[in-house]
Amino acid sequence: MYREFAKIGDGMAWLPDETTILRFRHLLERRNLAPDMLRLVNDILQAKGLLLRTSTAVDATLIAAPSSTKNASVDATPR
Repeated sequence: MYREFAKIGDGMAWLPDETTILRFRHLLERRNLAPDMLRLVNDILQAKGLLLRTSTAVDATLIAAPSSTKNASVDATPR
């Protein structure tokens, strides 16, 4: 799934693990490069028409639950 998301073909045998990515992040932070990198990525996305300025995050979890008994005494016939 990561390969598909990152558009990395099967030819690349090694992918960075969590520790490698975290070390890279800390290196960017120590050298104060994160803001510049984010700005560059945003510029590229905007040039391609892929940058969203505002959005709404939606998160939902579906769980198995018994039917509600709240309206059990109400006639269930559609009106």
